[in-house]
Amino acid sequence: MNIAKIDLNLLIYLDVLLREKNVTRAANRLNITQPAMSNGLKRLRNLFNDPILVRTSDGMVPTERARALSPAIRKILLDLEEALQGEEEFNETSSQRVFRIMASDYAASTLLPNLLRKVNQIAPNVIIDIMTPSDVRFHDVEAGKIDMAINRFDELPQSFHQKTIWRDGFSCLLSADNEFVNQFDLNSYLSSKHVWVSKTGFGVGVGMDPKDVQKLGWVDEALSRIGKKRDIKVFTRNYHVAMQLAFEDDLVATLPTKAAMLHQDDPNYRILPPPFDIPEIELKMIWSPLLHHDASHIWFRQLVIEAAKAHESRTA
Repeated sequence: MNIAKIDLNLLIYLDVLLREKNVTRAANRLNITQPAMSNGLKRLRNLFNDPILVRTSDGMVPTERARALSPAIRKILLDLEEALQGEEEFNETSSQRVFRIMASDYAASTLLPNLLRKVNQIAPNVIIDIMTPSDVRFHDVEAGKIDMAINRFDELPQSFHQKTIWRDGFSCLLSADNEFVNQFDLNSYLSSKHVWVSKTGFGVGVGMDPKDVQKLGWVDEALSRIGKKRDIKVFTRNYHVAMQLAFEDDLVATLPTKAAMLHQDDPNYRILPPPFDIPEIELKMIWSPLLHHDASHIWFRQLVIEAAKAHESRTA
């Protein structure tokens, strides 16, 4: 195959086709007509002497050759886009740039208030668009459509840049009038009713199954390791809801400590250590290699780290 004869647009077509697995959606993504995309697929099949996509009962499925090509093509396109991006100066005091952040509810409750204060102080015209995990897919971040995702991640594509913002342990948030507040041990913890709160990763969430310990997360996995199980009365994806329920409905909310410490000065609550070991979690920010050298993005990443340090100094 003579590389000089390859139309670069075909590599872009291939990348999008393998992501969408649908000619019409791929055409819409690239803002071209469906016949033009069909013709592109035909040319790709001739170029690689391979069907690329095969229609099955489950829809269009990539061939083995196409799956093997996908990561190499993605890397080529990302490297090329990065190389073509021009250097631009960034003036935060006058910039009207919109930064789009996917933030978990935990990050939104703890980190983002400090970040927004800093932005308002030094970049009054910059706009922050905060999105939830349900709004975003991994390839939205990879394509640079989302500036940054801030969350806890079990697995990440190797192409992403990432940085740990902080590590956090767990605390139990109870009403000051809770009957167990002065004798909070494992037995009283297991005798209590609990509010479960968590939402990680990307994509639309699904309903929780109280019997599926592995999907319940860190707290319930830690209990399972010592052969115990808590009585979960309420499932929520919102930390502020969980905190309010701990006060009004006499439930125990087991939360990352930095979230629980939002109520450290409120006499209506008590913050107590859990009566069993729960591994620490990591809050990370991730971003696309397409944005890694962008001057405004470098400035914003540094601001996130400064906001994290400011939050830690107040809750230490």
